[in-house]
Amino acid sequence: MSTTETASKPTVLFVCVHNAGRSQMAAAYLTTLSNGAIEVRSAGSSPAESVNPAAVTAMAEEGIDMSAEIPKVLTTDAVRESDVVITMGCGDTCPIFPGKRYEDWELEDPAGQGVDAVRPIRDDIKARVQGLIAEVLPTS
Repeated sequence: MSTTETASKPTVLFVCVHNAGRSQMAAAYLTTLSNGAIEVRSAGSSPAESVNPAAVTAMAEEGIDMSAEIPKVLTTDAVRESDVVITMGCGDTCPIFPGKRYEDWELEDPAGQGVDAVRPIRDDIKARVQGLIAEVLPTS
């Protein structure tokens, strides 16, 4: 059961394998840059134990704190309840529902890389999220 306010917000789900880097960065950017106008979720088909420390550091450089985030498992309900599903290298593990908007963002996996390698991935994600906000939020 969602509130009227929640029901009126578009919902975006970011999915990658470990929910430790790309999807976490995208969710953090969308939450911050949409100022709460979009409900944001992220999940992984095989979640890691923790968020990638290099991703946390790269986002901290942008003034966004992801240190308390925890990778979450992808559920069918999460997909069903989302308007837009953005996949990032999770292959065929994401369930498909009619009427949903699906996009696959091909991004390098930051797993095992240092912050210098994560920065360009972060910047690519930021640009994509900014474009997504322009597409998803109605202009007034």
